Amino acid sequence: MNSHIKSLNGAVVGVDVGGTFTDLFYYEEATGKFRTAKVSSNRGDEAVGFIDGLKSFGAIADLGSIVHGTTVGTNALLERKGARTALITTKGFRDVLEMRRRDRLNTWGLWGDFTPVIERDMRFEVNERVLADGTVREALDPDEVRAAALKALAAGAEALAICFINAYANPVNELAALEAARSVWPNGNLASSAQILPEIREFERTSTTALNAYLQPVVGGYLGKLRDALKGEAFSGPFHIVQSNGGVMSTETASRLPVRTALSGPAAGVIAAAAISKAAGYPNIITGDLGGTSFDVSLVVDGQTSLAAQTTIDFGLVVRTPMIEITTIGAGGGSIAHVDAGGLLQVGPESAGSRPGPVAYGQGNTRPTLTDANIVLGRINAERPIGGKLARLDVEAAKAAIVEHVAGPCGLGVMEAAEAIVRVADGRMAGAIRLVSIERGHDPAKFVAVPFGGGGALHAGALIKDVGLQAALVPRYPGVTSALGCVIADIRHDQVQTVNLTVDELDAAVLDARMVAEAEAAGRIVEEAGLQMDRVDILFELDMHYVGQTHTVSVPLPVTVSNATSGVTRQIVQEAFDAAYRASFSRLLPGLKAKIVNLRTAAIGRRPHFSLKALAPDAECSVEKAARGSRPVWFNGAWHDTAIYARLELPVGAEIEGPAILEQPDATVLVDPDLKARVDELGNVIIERR
Repeated sequence: MNSHIKSLNGAVVGVDVGGTFTDLFYYEEATGKFRTAKVSSNRGDEAVGFIDGLKSFGAIADLGSIVHGTTVGTNALLERKGARTALITTKGFRDVLEMRRRDRLNTWGLWGDFTPVIERDMRFEVNERVLADGTVREALDPDEVRAAALKALAAGAEALAICFINAYANPVNELAALEAARSVWPNGNLASSAQILPEIREFERTSTTALNAYLQPVVGGYLGKLRDALKGEAFSGPFHIVQSNGGVMSTETASRLPVRTALSGPAAGVIAAAAISKAAGYPNIITGDLGGTSFDVSLVVDGQTSLAAQTTIDFGLVVRTPMIEITTIGAGGGSIAHVDAGGLLQVGPESAGSRPGPVAYGQGNTRPTLTDANIVLGRINAERPIGGKLARLDVEAAKAAIVEHVAGPCGLGVMEAAEAIVRVADGRMAGAIRLVSIERGHDPAKFVAVPFGGGGALHAGALIKDVGLQAALVPRYPGVTSALGCVIADIRHDQVQTVNLTVDELDAAVLDARMVAEAEAAGRIVEEAGLQMDRVDILFELDMHYVGQTHTVSVPLPVTVSNATSGVTRQIVQEAFDAAYRASFSRLLPGLKAKIVNLRTAAIGRRPHFSLKALAPDAECSVEKAARGSRPVWFNGAWHDTAIYARLELPVGAEIEGPAILEQPDATVLVDPDLKARVDELGNVIIERR
């Protein structure tokens, strides 16, 4: 599908707000000029850092558009800091969130150790029943819903989720319940599964709807603050949010569907990392985004990001909406190191964020973080901290915190304790990388790590050695990679409808009409985005399986809408299923019928090509100009005299032997003593074994 393309005046700015820093990438599409910025996130009032960062580029009113990637939703889920939420569901289905898919966090033990985001006393049952074929067996009593909603409010609920059994087949009872609840609910934080995920499978539908409600006050309030702040600066251009699928949507949609932002910031980083590595000649990569609160890992094969129909953000927190496959753990630069009751050193998942931040920031925190350990080890320059807000970092305070909370309890010296903190964090990161590579049948020796975020490049060498990766590619601006991803990400809107028919039962004309309608609706939303696009593509995909199976395979359909028809036929569907099933399992199951569960439609507005050559070092760069002397840095139990370089002044082709540290305004790159680094033609740093 091609569309009329809206042109915009001014620059587009990508803004990635993390737990500690807000990263910005300013790009003038007309001239190709760019600038970067990094400021403190001011956790709790992120709008302050957001506006401060934008002002570094001049008058906000002069900007053409803003695209934002955020970890607000991610952090709220990882740290369980969403709103107090209630659930109204069909009688008999109160415990779906707790039963899940009969999985367990720990295999052994007599007691469960999982608490849903909606506790049992906040889950209310009402009498209603819709059968799987859509027949209404028992109509809803709106008064019963209103009574349940009032009980939820009295118990302190800030948000409400409504999810009825089989509402995907006929949402009449659920929508009636939504209207009844809305008549007594004091705010707009209501979520119905018919609006969020009209799809078969009660647990996934309930979980996604519940998490959407759980995030609505947090993400909606956050975006409302940003919109108000931008309005106060006379900004009138488009303001969009990166979705977890790597596409972009309006902030109004994000406020209504915040669950689609659960991996917003990390997804933007993966989009940029895939583009950078493909241009550099490394199509197979494992990305590692180390921010202030989390470490996010994703696999890119042959230059293509992996898109999953559903994702588990943390154990039991299942979101069924298209997302880039990202594994997230609570291990970031602000992750707090502590010794547990068993005497074992742990790092995370609790984070100091930007407020109060690491101990060395001098903002009131007294517990050591991963960043404090890197500062004590000399790996981060205490005299020139990134972000530009602090004049220097308090190394002695960081040491004192490590002594009190780690070194003393473990019987270690302060340097040994600091190195232990880093090694524990490295081990957790390596485990996340193994999860997406080795445990899925990929040989890590054929993959290159792409570390980014404020702290990712500090741990690249450890990940190469711990996991057995081929090398590491550190982008030119690792600290603002996710912000760059916001600028180059396509506009995207996904829709899903349940079909629930075998191929033999399928009426191709009915499916064709449904696909045309879905394409028009999704395409319209993308075209209204207000961002510059080259074209709009419509993609169709079916969730299918053999009759009798539980799990589905994703089946791309090789059709497109033209002249009000997709041209889909039973034969096309069957052949597409056979190809997808054989690719996944290397065989077919003759004699069994194939069944279509869901139709998925994606409208993708393709953004103009961004030339990464614009990021390359200029001809005046040289190793001599980049050299900044040396300082002692702690590696493997001893101090090493380590060369320091201004990374952005290194020329193409420069080769650096470890140990070395490459410093730049948005990040620090660490080259271990047994590694070497070189600068490629795009300005990326390639770290390899000697």
